[in-house]
Amino acid sequence: MQASEYPRQKLFWIGVLTLFTAALLFSLRVGLAGDIQADIYAGLSNPGEAIGSALGAAFLGFGFTLFLASPLLDALGIGNVLRGAGTCFFGGTVLAVGGASFAGPETAQTLFWLGFLIQGIGWGAMEAAVNPMTTALYPEEKTHRLNVLHAWWPAGLIAGGLIGFAVSGLEIPWRMAMSVAFLPALLVLILSIGVRFPPTERAADGVSFKDMMLEIVRAPTFLVWLGAMLLTTSLELGPASWINTALSAKVGFNAVLLLVYVSGLMFVMRHFAGALANKLSNAGVLWVSSLTAMIGLYAMSQASSPVLIIAATTIWGMGVALLWPTMMATVSERYPRGGSWFIGLIGSFGALAIYFLLPQLGRMYDAAMVVEAGTAEALAALRDAGTPEAAAQLQAIEAEAAPQAFEFVAMMPIPLLLIFGVIWFLDRRRKQSEANAPQVQAEQA
Repeated sequence: MQASEYPRQKLFWIGVLTLFTAALLFSLRVGLAGDIQADIYAGLSNPGEAIGSALGAAFLGFGFTLFLASPLLDALGIGNVLRGAGTCFFGGTVLAVGGASFAGPETAQTLFWLGFLIQGIGWGAMEAAVNPMTTALYPEEKTHRLNVLHAWWPAGLIAGGLIGFAVSGLEIPWRMAMSVAFLPALLVLILSIGVRFPPTERAADGVSFKDMMLEIVRAPTFLVWLGAMLLTTSLELGPASWINTALSAKVGFNAVLLLVYVSGLMFVMRHFAGALANKLSNAGVLWVSSLTAMIGLYAMSQASSPVLIIAATTIWGMGVALLWPTMMATVSERYPRGGSWFIGLIGSFGALAIYFLLPQLGRMYDAAMVVEAGTAEALAALRDAGTPEAAAQLQAIEAEAAPQAFEFVAMMPIPLLLIFGVIWFLDRRRKQSEANAPQVQAEQA
């Protein structure tokens, strides 16, 4: 059957809702990280690394599920995978909220980690299904449609960020705030009942499973895109996961509002990605985005006032807005025989990069806190003092220590500028040769 013979609009909006739910949970994890750290990890000597590990568990589940489900997507069925995503969103939230409520401290930390892991499994299942589904439904406008689809990722970030802000302002328990995710997770399950989903583009074109798997041998240049994805994802999701913890003390307000603001920028920009890609090419969009993100991240690490931090965050947000969906679209266009397998590999590599990056950022934060305090003993004394003076000193130390991690991430785009620059140059030269070919042939005739 042709793509147009499926209920494209309904299927697209089911994909949007599933992606929105994953983003909502991501934003809730980030926005509630401070409250969770104070509740679940109180008393630990390395709270930054501990919460970084918990946040990273979602990326671990995301990466491995995306890696495993992507090549088997047609065998499993896109609809079944999306329903599995909704189930994991619901079940992982139950485990994180319920386990943290009724278990002892050590057990609560384990159940909490597992809850985030299961949420990440749902995230990976969603990503494995919605991207190939969208390229199958709209093969003629992949870059545009994938960017519109992923515009609802920042929409979910905005919703979760505002909920996280309300928690700190209205003193709402973090468990109640995270429970908001139950509703969209249930809607995903309900709306996907009885709906016919398309096969992937690879299956519709008659490319066998074996040929899809062997494509990675026939197309070794794909390895370059895998390496690039490690860095592009680190530019976006690493700082996004850390922004609340890193910048709240520096700006003097709950920095989850910065994530909400940046998400609004991303939502708007992704609706215009198709036109920008037509003008610059996908490689050009990726090069400009990487450069802009690098400038923004370095500025975030150096900014000393709320106004400068907001300006730097704006630059970073504009830089990372188009990276993820444009990488997906580019791989789908360049390696169509790789099908859902290649799209899944790209996403899983990105997720695993964040799994390893977040604890590293946490360790850098913990180490910087010790340096700013003078000694580990002095830092522990400030944390245990419980006086207003100690709290003020601790906040000043956090303001200086936390943003330092952004300077580390800001160096990651350097190889991206080389990779995307070379690809952009070669693509432009190839297109110019193709455009000149008819004229050359006419002159020879």
